Parts: sequence; structure tokens; C-alpha cells
Amino acid sequence: MTEKGTGGVSSPRTPLKSILTAKAKAKGIPHDVDGTVKAQTLEELHSLQRKRSAPNTPLQGTPTAFVNLSEDERQRLQLQSISASLASGTRGTGPKVVRGDPGGCKSRAVTHVAHHHVEAPVISVSDSALKFTHVLYNLSPGELYEQALKYEKGSFLTSSGAVATLSGAKTGRSPRDKRVVIDDITQDELWWGKGSPNIEMDEHTFMVNRERAVDYLNSLEKVFVNDQFLNWDPKNRIKVRIVSCRAYHSLFMHNMCIRPTIEELENFGTPDFTIYNAGQFPCNRYTHYMTSSTSIDINLTRKEMVILGTQYAGEMKKGLFSLMHYLMPKRQILSLHSGCNMGKGGDVALFFGLSGTGKTTLSTDHNRFLIGDDEHCWSDDGVSNIEGGCYAKCIDLSKEKEPDIWNAIKFGTVLENVVFDEHTREVDYADKSVTENTRAAYPIEFIPNAKIPCVGPHPKNVILLACDAFGVLPPVSKLSLAQTMYHFISGYTALVAGTVDDIKEPTATFSACFGAAFLMLHPTKYAAMLAEKMQKHGATGWLVNTGWCGGSYGTGNRIKLSYTRKIIDSIHSGNLWNATYEKTKVFGLEIPSEIEGVPAEILRPENAWTDKEAYMSTLLKLAGLFKNNFETFMEYKIGEDNKLTEEIRAAGPIF
Repeated sequence: MTEKGTGGVSSPRTPLKSILTAKAKAKGIPHDVDGTVKAQTLEELHSLQRKRSAPNTPLQGTPTAFVNLSEDERQRLQLQSISASLASGTRGTGPKVVRGDPGGCKSRAVTHVAHHHVEAPVISVSDSALKFTHVLYNLSPGELYEQALKYEKGSFLTSSGAVATLSGAKTGRSPRDKRVVIDDITQDELWWGKGSPNIEMDEHTFMVNRERAVDYLNSLEKVFVNDQFLNWDPKNRIKVRIVSCRAYHSLFMHNMCIRPTIEELENFGTPDFTIYNAGQFPCNRYTHYMTSSTSIDINLTRKEMVILGTQYAGEMKKGLFSLMHYLMPKRQILSLHSGCNMGKGGDVALFFGLSGTGKTTLSTDHNRFLIGDDEHCWSDDGVSNIEGGCYAKCIDLSKEKEPDIWNAIKFGTVLENVVFDEHTREVDYADKSVTENTRAAYPIEFIPNAKIPCVGPHPKNVILLACDAFGVLPPVSKLSLAQTMYHFISGYTALVAGTVDDIKEPTATFSACFGAAFLMLHPTKYAAMLAEKMQKHGATGWLVNTGWCGGSYGTGNRIKLSYTRKIIDSIHSGNLWNATYEKTKVFGLEIPSEIEGVPAEILRPENAWTDKEAYMSTLLKLAGLFKNNFETFMEYKIGEDNKLTEEIRAAGPIF
């Protein structure tokens, strides 16, 4: 045969050797010939492509109501539970729910079931009662990606594999729109009044907003339902159910809460707390207590949370944190807004600090295991992470500065409000076009040195971080127990120009327990629990200034991160326990005379200031701000008697 384009004769081609299966070899049929699938329709072919996960670990503990049931019966009970969660407060019954995507072909349905919370008269049937609500139940990240990319405008796949999405008009929390139901129980238990983040609403108004949220969710063709856990301590974990209308919200909570195993999910039962996230739908401005179209409402007695008028996913995370601040102290467990890591020898450290103090950076240490970056519990058994993921700031993120966070942004991660190249899909983390509060939410196991399960022994060190822009606090101080309580309740840091609009000079900010926005009880109650646990387990308190030295912001210099890391390393190693200390004026802080790798002149602040009068004037100014802030808390008794209260008061600045 003549080869095209030449006059020569080509050599015969050698055919590829066919691959034969055992069965095909017996028949003499190659594997790549006559490959007919065992399907009669495209639907059957697609079903062959996907296989169902099966339990692969034995069930442990006491059998639940769902154990020993057939799969059909188990799914029916799950749907009944979800229908009950979505029940109207006036009709007393839940909607007709069906499991699966509306675009799917086979679904399991359940008819109306009675609401398990209230007894209400049944009214005439409505249009929404005649339709089915499709439930997308505990979808995987891959399934949620498909939903987001197909149905949610503003969702895109980035070059790293993370999904980028938008939170709508709200790109941060709305604390002025957060409400807590006041009733016969919460009236005496919760922190109300001056300084409290808890703004009251009555039961009736909550039910109005709940009805609005539930009606909106039931009107949709589909809703997302997540059944997950809070708290890695198995003895004190909380079952939560999140009902939402966006794949973005479902994936966010999939990452941030603890993900149940297949066995745990099949036997989940009734949740301890339910979130109704109807954030795409506004609240009624004419409803009592409403000050905008946004409302985030918590009812601790009903164990429910309603979100209207905001799609910012962080409201769910922090709403559940507020719940834990209420539930855990009832069990004599201290809930903490802190980072936590553990050394290879089992020594645990807690890191407290407000935004900009370096809490995330310093608690992430390649030489130590990460237990968690934000929310923890301290029980009689030790510490445990409340969450199953991390919610990291992304503004100005770089691989060089934060390699762990950078590498965690991959398939499965949610990127909120970031800007990316429309062609390459590469994210520009320096771009603030949407907001400065860009975030990444990812499972904690995306961090290489994360300790799974996220639990540890009792803390050895309690580190309070402050970015002192006044430049008068020492880089490190060893605190007495009373001083630890004083600075814990104060929760001090300072804002500088550029962090908040209209800030021209250092401005002190105080947030009780380093997280006042999420507290349910009075700060002194958490402080008393911290004092008791530190004393019982021999933990040492430290105050670490990551801010300025040698002058205030604008004249002094920011303390180098390398120096702060040397200080933290010395705390972890125990070298600072045996150091020689001297006391400072006014605040009475114990500071070490030397630390290896840290210049001695910066350890004592006044030595780094050239203008000694300016130093003393600034020191007294900050002391006055501390004193004025603390007066709010002194009307409360701390502990069983008033002794600890007086000790803490005496631990403050004296001038």
C-alpha cells in the first residue's frame, strides 16, 4: 500500500495487543471490543457511575432509636425529623419533604408530621402544603460544588480548587441586629444591660420571625439540611441541624462543624439545636424590635436560631458559639474564644487575643500540634475544640507569610468575597474591592499538624495577647492569678490608623473575655471559672504585647514577629518560669530581665523610649482607660465570696 504523500511503500502496522479479562479470554473476546454496559437507559447508566457509601466501622455506645432499622425505615424517620423541624408554628405540622435534588428521578417522600415543639390549631390547607420540599441532606463537598456552580450566581471555581462565592450585601456580622429571647429562664441567667451584646426580644416576636423564615424555606423547591456536631469531647458534644437555602451555607457549615461518620449520621435522631437560615429573605421592618431588614434571633428555651436578611455565613458560626457560651457553663465547662496548640510532650497552651494581635499566627506553630484556632472548651478532662474547621482571614494572604492557610485553600474550601482573575481564576488576596473581610473556611484536617481528634490535656500556659499601639506594655509579663483574671476580663488591644475608618491615633478597645460579642453570661462568671481551672491544674498566665515599643504608633516600632516567637518559644519550653523578674510601675507587671534572642532594651518599655516624660504620660493615660473600663464589672461578685473580686480589683493599675 502506498503511503499518502510519498511514493514509497510503508511497512505493515503492528496492531495494539488487546487486553482480555478472565471471562473475555475464555470467550476469546478482547476487553475493548463489544463493550456493552448493563443499562437500558441513560438514567441507569448514570446510576452505575455513582456508588453509595456504606458503613465500615462498628457502632459504639448505647444503641439509638435508629439502630437495627432497615435503610428505608431509617431514611423515613430522618425525613420525619426534618419535616418536624420545618413545621409551622400555626399549622402545627411539617411540610411534605422528599429527599434528593429536584432534578433527580427517584426520591423518598414523607407526608405531614406533627411539630414537636408547639400545639397549634390546624388551619385550612395552603398552596405550600400541597407541594413537596426537596431536602438535600448532608451533601458532600463535591455535590455542594455542583449545586453552587450550577444554581448560585457569583459562585466560581478558582485555580486552587476552592469555590469562591459572595455573601451578598452583608460582608460581616450584624451585631446590632442580633436578638436573644428574654423569658422566665433567660431573664435571670443571661447578661443584660450596659456592655452586654444581648439585645432582648420577646417570644411572640421570635415566633413571627421564625414563621417568616420557615414559610420562606418551605416555599422553595429545595433546601439544604446539615446534621453535625459541636465539641470534639464525645461526652459533651451537641447535635446541631442547619436548614439553609444556599449550597454556600451548607458547605460552609460542613467545613466549620464536626462532620459525623456515616454511622453517626444514620443514628443522629433529634437535634439539640436548629438553625433556620433564610438569609436571602428580609425580616418585616414593622415587626416589633426590628431596626433593619436583618435579624439574627436566638431562642435558648426553644433551642432555635433564625436568620433573616443577611447571607453572611459567619452569623451561623458565631450564633452556635453563643449557644456554647450558654450551654457549657451549665455543665461546669468553660467555653473560650481562643486558639490552642499542644507540644510534642503534651503541654497545651491557650492563646487569647482580639483581631490584629497575632492569635492565629502564633497558635499555628510547625513544631506544635494545632488543636484549634478559635473556639474551645475546658472541662474536667482537658481541652477540646468546639469546631471542625478554621475560618481564616484572607486579606493580603501570601504563601510566604501563612503557608498553612495558603495550602489549605484547595478543593473543599469556601472563599468568601474574594476577587479573582476572570480568565485564570487566580485569587488576588490584596484586592479589597468587595470587602476587607475576605475569608476562607476549610476543615481543620487541611492543616498538616492538626491534632485529630481535636482534644488535649489541661493547659499549662494561658497567653493573653495585646497589640498595644500606645507602646507602654512590655513584650512579655508573667501574671499572677488575679492579674490574669483582670486582663482576661478587660480583653484589651488598640486600634491604629488604617484598621478602622477615622482612626488617627491609637485607640484602646476592650472586649470582655476577648470575645464580648458572643458572651451569654456575665464576663465575671467566665473569669471565675478560668481562675478555678488555672488554680486547680497549675496553669500560668502571661501577657504578651505584639504591638509597639520605643514609642506609640507613629513614633515607635512594631515589635518584630521573630522576637515574639522567641518569647512564645521560651514560654512553651519553660525557660521563662525560672527567669529573674522585676516589677513595672503602675501596672505592677513582672517582666524577665533577659530572654535568649530578644534584645534586652525592649523588655522594659521605658528603656526603649527616649522621651521618658512622654512614656509616663502615655502609661498613665492607658492605665486610666483600663480603670474606667473595669468599673463596669465591679458591681458583680466573682466566685462564691467577694474575696476574688477584691483581689482582681487590686491587680489592676495603681496610680
